[in-house]
Amino acid sequence: MNKDLQNTFHGLDSGDYYYARLDDDRYARQGFREVIYCEGKSLKHLTGIYQDMYDRYGYAFGTRATKEQAAALRQVIPSAEYDEISRILKVGKTEEDRIGNICICSAGTADIGVCEEAAQTAEYFGGNVTRIYDIGVSGINRLLSYTDTIRRANCVVVVAGMEGALASVVGGLVRVPVIAVPTSVGYGAGFEGLSALLTMINSCANGVTVVNIDNGYGAAYTATQINRLACGRLEK
Repeated sequence: MNKDLQNTFHGLDSGDYYYARLDDDRYARQGFREVIYCEGKSLKHLTGIYQDMYDRYGYAFGTRATKEQAAALRQVIPSAEYDEISRILKVGKTEEDRIGNICICSAGTADIGVCEEAAQTAEYFGGNVTRIYDIGVSGINRLLSYTDTIRRANCVVVVAGMEGALASVVGGLVRVPVIAVPTSVGYGAGFEGLSALLTMINSCANGVTVVNIDNGYGAAYTATQINRLACGRLEK
């Protein structure tokens, strides 16, 4: 391996193998620190990664964590914070001032877990977030009453399950990019989010981009990039 490339990460050693190679250069390349995907990681590996990142940077942020993982991390870092709704597990805080405005909308209350993954990720990355939940098309008057608020955002994240129609409707109301997040909320024919995904991909509204099912984190990452550009704050 090229030595210059090898120096951009460091490995965490279990004794028999490296179980993680942390990307030290990511902030310089992309303007964001590495985020920990907690699902599927052993408690030993997870706490080791968090401890190392916390020691090096003063903070660490992870998605899709379980209560068991949160409890294990608190044994190592007592100040760790866990949110059961979003499944976000974080330690420390960034000092970056929040900028701009990212609006995150949900079709229903059942979608809020994915919304909060998006909202808390966007806030962690330095964006101001406006939350507008439970404004699905079955009571479209609720959405229309918030139109002016939504239009003030630099980017809109729309989270919806069932048939996923909310993204198209919002896309037809605003002049900024809309990031649609299908969720696995719905009855059998929704196929755990596939129906909403297909509806969003086939949207006739301009400016609607779609991420994977339940991927609030991915939507927030892209929304933050758009928000930074709108504020003239693209990191160098």
